[in-house]
Amino acid sequence: MPGFDSALFAVITYAVLALGAWATVDAVIRPAPGYTAAGKLSKPAWVGITAVATLIVFAFSPMSFLGLPAIIAIIVYLVDVRPALKGLQQGNSSW
Repeated sequence: MPGFDSALFAVITYAVLALGAWATVDAVIRPAPGYTAAGKLSKPAWVGITAVATLIVFAFSPMSFLGLPAIIAIIVYLVDVRPALKGLQQGNSSW
């Protein structure tokens, strides 16, 4: 079933590219002071991490030696940094 494997791999690739683009745009639109207030890396660092990770996934295979750490970096932003920044903006901080 090489057709199914190719289609599944294409879906995974496009999904990771979409998540990377979303993470990069989200990192750009968040205010810079929120990153330090949340105790995370600076805004330029996270914008760079998510942008480079998205470019790596685009240039290489998502399941390559460089692709897997790139996917992890994108996921870390989306599940750790983004909720912390949103909580600060909405005033839901536990501090």
